[in-house]
Amino acid sequence: MKITTKYLKTDLLSGMVVFLVALPLCLGIAVASGAPPFAGIICGVIAGIVVGSLSSSNVSVSGPAAGLIAIVLVAINDLGYEAFLVAVMAAGLIQLILGFIKAGTISTYFPTAVIEGMLVAIGIIIIKKELPHAIGYDKAHEGDWFALEKGSETGFFTEIINSINYAHLGAIIVTVVSLGILIAFNKLSFLKKIKALPGALVVVVVGIVINEIFKATGSNLAISQDHLVTLPTASSVSEFFGQFITPDFSAVTDTKVWIVGLTIAIVASIETLLCLEAGDKMDPLKRYSSANTELKAQGIGNILSGLVGGLPMTSVIVRTTANINSGAKTKLSAIAHGVFLLLTVVAIPFLLNKIPMACLAAILIMIGMRLASAKVFKHMWHNGKHQFIPFIVTVVAVVFTDLLKGVGVGLAVSVIFILRGNMKLAYFFKKEKHKEGETIYIDLAQEVSFLNKAAIKQTLAHLPENSNVVIDAANTVYIDFDVLELIRDFLDFGSKDKNITVTLRNFKEAYRMADAVHVHSQKNGTPVGIGTTEPEKILESQKN
Repeated sequence: MKITTKYLKTDLLSGMVVFLVALPLCLGIAVASGAPPFAGIICGVIAGIVVGSLSSSNVSVSGPAAGLIAIVLVAINDLGYEAFLVAVMAAGLIQLILGFIKAGTISTYFPTAVIEGMLVAIGIIIIKKELPHAIGYDKAHEGDWFALEKGSETGFFTEIINSINYAHLGAIIVTVVSLGILIAFNKLSFLKKIKALPGALVVVVVGIVINEIFKATGSNLAISQDHLVTLPTASSVSEFFGQFITPDFSAVTDTKVWIVGLTIAIVASIETLLCLEAGDKMDPLKRYSSANTELKAQGIGNILSGLVGGLPMTSVIVRTTANINSGAKTKLSAIAHGVFLLLTVVAIPFLLNKIPMACLAAILIMIGMRLASAKVFKHMWHNGKHQFIPFIVTVVAVVFTDLLKGVGVGLAVSVIFILRGNMKLAYFFKKEKHKEGETIYIDLAQEVSFLNKAAIKQTLAHLPENSNVVIDAANTVYIDFDVLELIRDFLDFGSKDKNITVTLRNFKEAYRMADAVHVHSQKNGTPVGIGTTEPEKILESQKN
């Protein structure tokens, strides 16, 4: 995929926003994994510049992932850091092989309900994880503002309650001001128009100024260094390069190293494919990304990261969501965020170390609120029980277990519903090679489930330009929501790009896709035949 500069300004601003989100995550995940903080920065830089360049996705952003923390922590303790880096390189090699054998197509089998549930759950988790930073969680302030009873057992709300006991008023002020700024940039039309000034950047600058005022006046509201961004600094070039750690290649014969490498490769690949599918679904231009190309890119990124002392990486939904919400249009934004990480760690680490974590917590909380908005629950509810039940099960499972387990539970529930709807007849799909300009007939079978999504998606993607396509649902009793959504996206975007005329035949009233279902005229590209299932009327409208 070529890199275009058409959206240069928008992509650079989006890259800045993602950089502000990624910086504390790179450092925090490294510390939580038992690795040097600089290892998280290395991973973020390579993920941005290298993986961003090689990926086929326009909106996905990679970096160190919270989902790998438990695996990495145990692996470093068992193997030692230098041997662990060999395992990271082994994971990259395995991912590269998976990409070449085209194992990435598994991503097309993730149903929409599960992906939507995963996104909502991640939004809830983000809010929960960032609340302690938002209120300045600090044991030095225990009991200053609240005295809530902490339960003897650990649970979802225990950490939140405990952090409230350690709240700091200075951090709360910064958080409230930051949220106010972000809401203003989202709601006020005149601020929305100022594309050159992203709300996240204003939040960071204002947060630094507020805390510096607190410090200058000797106020007890001043936020301590423990709750500011902590970026490693180097006083010389040799000291900077001394932060890099090289692998112990003698460990390549250790079976444990390869077991860890395989584990990282499997978990990282699944998380990447889930995030890639979710990113494509959130992409406002509805572009498709190659899962196999993404696995190759991730593999090369992990090989390089392990080679110079970095953590393993995946495609990360938090960064990807921030990227899309800030207006990114091409992969240039992901590359830019990696460049910003590199420049700041080299040039101005002292300035970044003045940023209150409360500012960054506010940015992430807003992202979480967008992911877990009430609109999503309402939308899934209106899609019916076959969509809502797997969706809500996925949300609950991911929140109270982890990403992979939760998605697994959601998939299991989705499969149960699909199997109940596919007991009678197997899927039949008619597909032939056709020349440009000819009429192509796609006959849908009696039962069309999300398991058929990959084949239909592949066929629609390879339809020749200037074709006449007839999609016939005469024999169809059930069409899964994922397939209907795929057809809708093709009608709205894919058919326009290739000047394809689409006719829908015999679609039942329940499967009419409102104003999204239409046919593009070859003469001027305007939609005709909206909502109709009678081909004669559609063809007649085209003639006129």
